Amino acid sequence: MRELDRTEALGLLATVSLGRIVFTQDALPAVRPVNHLLDGEDIVVRVLGGGALASLAAPTDAPGVVVAYEADQIDPETHLGWSVVVTGYARPVADPGDVDRYTAALRPWVGQPVTGTVRIRPDLVTGFQVEAVPSPPSSAPWG
Repeated sequence: MRELDRTEALGLLATVSLGRIVFTQDALPAVRPVNHLLDGEDIVVRVLGGGALASLAAPTDAPGVVVAYEADQIDPETHLGWSVVVTGYARPVADPGDVDRYTAALRPWVGQPVTGTVRIRPDLVTGFQVEAVPSPPSSAPWG
């Protein structure tokens, strides 16, 4: 297992469109699968109306809500692949131009109305890659 630096981790995160957002709901941790895109280093997700994440998209004077975002790509047979976790503040996207751009680029994958867009600014980015271990040299007398 090899630790990834910030640049490698965000680069891998940009290669997939599905991840999991971890947030607090009724004082307990909650996890939801969402699709995302990267805008620079920021992770952008759209939020369903009335869903558990709707509170993240509500405008507020607060600096944001602390969340974690995880995405991975791990082969179920070999168990090789990578995982990235981003921790940061989720804030609603208020700029109408940004909202329009994200709406066009990030299609919801469920059949419910989307009412908001959230940007996660990464403070902490961690990740690892599980790579194949090279086979040791053969110790057979004929090889």
